[in-house]
Amino acid sequence: RIATRGGKSQWITGEAARARAHLMRAQHDAIAIGVMRAQHDAIAIGVGTALADDPSLTCRLPGLAVRAPVRVVVDSRLRLPLTAKLVATANATPTWLLTLKGNDAKRLGAYRDAGVEAIEVADDQDGRVALAPALAALAARGITRLLVEGGSELSAGLLRADLVDRLAWFRAPALIGGDGIAAVAPLGVEALAEAPQFRLGERTVLGEDVLETYARKD
Repeated sequence: RIATRGGKSQWITGEAARARAHLMRAQHDAIAIGVMRAQHDAIAIGVGTALADDPSLTCRLPGLAVRAPVRVVVDSRLRLPLTAKLVATANATPTWLLTLKGNDAKRLGAYRDAGVEAIEVADDQDGRVALAPALAALAARGITRLLVEGGSELSAGLLRADLVDRLAWFRAPALIGGDGIAAVAPLGVEALAEAPQFRLGERTVLGEDVLETYARKD
């Protein structure tokens, strides 16, 4: 579970785990080369997470604040508020919006005026951003690695499309219960053989929490 049934998630894990998560963001930064920024890595969330948390998606570790990744929000219908932190700071930290073609031109213009790069892609069978073309659009702009921090709908969509190479699973010694918000939305798995399979890599104790990393099985 990534939140209580009411959407409360701050804080499930402790300081050591949160610091490691910020370090992972720093490792997915846009590398500075002279006065240019080579856009190799990015961090992504779904619009539901953006609405629930209003995150900054920056690295707040001492000495690493400048290592800010390109921030990507998957937002089919332009629900991200123009007052959101991600929009308000877009001129300082690259912020991209993956959205559907044909949305309101004036609202798209407002995002772009704020410094957000709006990337229009095709929809899938459910009327949402089609994730494979969306990742292809990021790749065309130089993104080679994408760190996805949720939420559950985006995570499930990527898993259903077989677009996840690795998992980083932070576990806290607390039980939220079945009425909490799942880390992954329904996948439609009927048989165990249909479940996405991963292989355990490393297990690290971070205070009272545990970080486990997994790689996709071939």
